[in-house]
Amino acid sequence: MSDQLLTAEELSALAEGINDGSIPVDTGYNTSMRVRKHDLASEDSSLGVNVASIDMINERFIRTFRLGLLEMLRSSPRVTPNRVQIARFGDYLKGLRAPLSVNMVRLNPLRGYSIVAIDPVVVFSSLDSFFGGFGRGVTQLPPTRLFTPTETRIINMILEVFFRSLKDAWSPIMDIEQEVVTSEINPQFAQIADENDLVVVSHFEVEAGPATQGFIDLVYPYASLKPVRDLLRSRVQTGDGNEESDNQWRTELGTAVDNAPVELRVLLGEISSSLGAVEAMQPGDVLFFKKPELARMVINDVPAFDVQVGNLGSQTAVQIARSVIPGMQ
Repeated sequence: MSDQLLTAEELSALAEGINDGSIPVDTGYNTSMRVRKHDLASEDSSLGVNVASIDMINERFIRTFRLGLLEMLRSSPRVTPNRVQIARFGDYLKGLRAPLSVNMVRLNPLRGYSIVAIDPVVVFSSLDSFFGGFGRGVTQLPPTRLFTPTETRIINMILEVFFRSLKDAWSPIMDIEQEVVTSEINPQFAQIADENDLVVVSHFEVEAGPATQGFIDLVYPYASLKPVRDLLRSRVQTGDGNEESDNQWRTELGTAVDNAPVELRVLLGEISSSLGAVEAMQPGDVLFFKKPELARMVINDVPAFDVQVGNLGSQTAVQIARSVIPGMQ
């Protein structure tokens, strides 16, 4: 007995009937509903985490991180954030080469584990600066080369500054607590997500010395940021989150603008002439022109109002008649 419900002849007849229209195909439930294709295996990041919010967090982070490195190293490395990227974790790992200082960390209350990856160039240039050098780093290392206790101490010092700056950058949104879970030199051992899972990558270029450029990466699992996506949309601020300070700054700025001096001039009329006629003018010459109905008040060379000229007591005064519409004066 065949497992097919229809024979080959019946399937052929059914297909022929559908093609020639003898068999209706628009029957069934919800035939007028519109559908949109959705691949359950590929999550659409545009509908989830707003990476622009992470960019703003990174901008705040960079300001504090630079100052922390300056205090620790007694030199000021140049730290530049790249735009935040969303990528598959497997694709991100393919771009890394051992040895690296790969640190798996917990950022409570965010779910899961994150990664702080420090390029050995940054480690060695920081070590050189810490002991009074010019920030020269080592660019080539064997893949299995381990960090010495002194180098590990420098890494821990960088992480302390990194975590302190990150906590300050996240403070307008939530208080986070950092904890280093484990450290590796091979990024393949830092499995914070499956190969096809999405991660949010913050890449910071670090230039610590002459011709010495490395990087520090902060990698969030995409799933850890989704629960706080509403906070990222609504509560990320460009300032320090202090509303009282913002209101005071706004008031002082408004007062300063109101007290800014401006130049007002009143034009009673205009005469068109030639350069030769102006050069031929002599004391006592009389110029005739048609006085307009209203004079023009110009503020900082910008026409602002049409005014009537008159007297108020012993003073010459003007009364504003109407505003001048820009582009129509």
